[in-house]
Amino acid sequence: MSNNCFLVLLLICCIGCNSVKKTDKELLADQLEHHLKTEVLDNWYPQSMDTVDGGFLSNFSYDFKPEEQQEKMIVTQSRQIWTTAKAAEKYPTSTYFKSGAKHGFEFLRDKMWDSENGGFYQLVDKQGNQLGDSIKTAYGNAFAIFGLAAYYAASGDDSALALAKDTFYWLEKNAHDSVSLGYFQHLEPTGKVIFRTNKTPSTSELGYKDQNSSIHLLEAFTELYQVWPDPLLKKRLEEMHFLIRDQIVTDRGNLTLFLYPDWTPVSFEDSTEEVILTHHQLDHVSFGHDVETGFLLIEASQVLGLEEESISHAMAKKMIDHALTKGWDEKLGGFYDEGYYFKSGFRITRDTKNWWAQAEGMNALLLMAELYPDDSHDYYGKFLQIWNYTEVNLIDHENGGWYSGGIDKQPELKTVGKGNIWKATYHHYRSLDHCIVRLRQMSESSK
Repeated sequence: MSNNCFLVLLLICCIGCNSVKKTDKELLADQLEHHLKTEVLDNWYPQSMDTVDGGFLSNFSYDFKPEEQQEKMIVTQSRQIWTTAKAAEKYPTSTYFKSGAKHGFEFLRDKMWDSENGGFYQLVDKQGNQLGDSIKTAYGNAFAIFGLAAYYAASGDDSALALAKDTFYWLEKNAHDSVSLGYFQHLEPTGKVIFRTNKTPSTSELGYKDQNSSIHLLEAFTELYQVWPDPLLKKRLEEMHFLIRDQIVTDRGNLTLFLYPDWTPVSFEDSTEEVILTHHQLDHVSFGHDVETGFLLIEASQVLGLEEESISHAMAKKMIDHALTKGWDEKLGGFYDEGYYFKSGFRITRDTKNWWAQAEGMNALLLMAELYPDDSHDYYGKFLQIWNYTEVNLIDHENGGWYSGGIDKQPELKTVGKGNIWKATYHHYRSLDHCIVRLRQMSESSK
C-alpha cells in the first residue's frame, strides 16, 4: 500500500472516530435514558397491568412487589395511560406499552365512567366498584382527558377521542363557570357544583377553586387540542392559560393555591402565625407546582401559537426564578417543598424534597437553560445539580424507581412503598423524556 493510500485511510478513520464521539450532553442523555428504561419503565411495566380486573395496579412495596390492598383512582389510572401511550410512541418495538395503554383505556371506559350521570368516578376498588364519598372532581376528569388524548394520538382509536370529547363536554356543562370563568373543582355525582357553606370547616378545601385543578385542566386541554383543534376547546384553553398567568400567579411569582369562585385569593397572611400554620395546606408557596406551571404555560402558549408568547415565557421565567431564589437548596440542590411569606419575612416551612417536584424541576430548569443560556441563574448548572441530587437521594439503584422524597432529609423513605394512588410514573417519565430529547437537541445545535 502506498503512503498516500495509507494516509487517506487514516484520515477516513479519524473522521469516523470524530463523528461518533459524543458530547457531554449526549452522554448525559444516554445516562438519563438508561435510567428511564431500566430503573423506571422496566419496574412498572408490564407488571403494573392488572390482568385480572383491568386497569393498573397502584400500590407497590419498596422493592416493587404488588401490595395486597389495591384501589384505583382516576388520576393514577389516567396518568398510567398517558405514560404508556407516550412510551409506545418513543419505544415502538416494546409492544407492552401499546397494549398497556389500550388495557388502561378499556378500564376507564368500562369501569370508571359514570354511564348514568357522565363524568368519571374519583376512586374505585380493584374490581372497579365505586369507593369513597362519591364526589367527582374537575382535576380527576382533566387527567382522564389527558390520558385519553395521548392514547388516541398513539393508537388512532376513535372511541378514545370520543370519550375525551364526552368528558370535555361534561365539564363544560357542569363545572365551567360562565360568570367568573374557569372551573369549579368539586361536584356531586350528578354533576351539581358543591359550594362552601357556613358549616364547611375553615381548613377544608371543599368548594374552593384552586391552582392544581386549573393547571392540570390547562395541561389536559393542551394535550387534547393537539388532536382535536375544536374552537370551543381553544377558547377554554386560552381562558385557562390567561387565568393562570394573569390572575392565579401572584406578583411575587408564585401560585395562589386556593381561591373563591370570583378568583379572590384565599389568604391567611394577615392572621397570627398559629392560624397560618393551622391553614397551611390552603395557603403556602409550593415550589414544585410553581416550576411545573412555568413549563405548562410555555407549552400551552406554543400549542396555541399565541402572538404574545413572550409574555408567557417571561411569566414562566419569573416563577422558576422565584422558586430558585426562595426554595432552592444551595448546598445539595433541589427544591424544598413549601415556604411562606410571614409578616416577619419569608421562610421555608417544609424543607423536605418530594419526588415529583424534583422531576418537574429538572424539566423546567433544562427548558430555561435552552431558552436563556446566558442567564445569571445558571439554569444548566442548576439542572446538573438537581440531576445529581436525584441520582444520589431519590433513585433507588438497588430496587428501582424513585423514593417518594429525598433520603437526605427522610432516610426512612427507603422502605416506603414505590407506588400508590398518588405516585406512579407520570412526573418522572415526562421529565426524563423531555430532558433526554432536549439534551440531544442542545447537543446537536452546538455542533
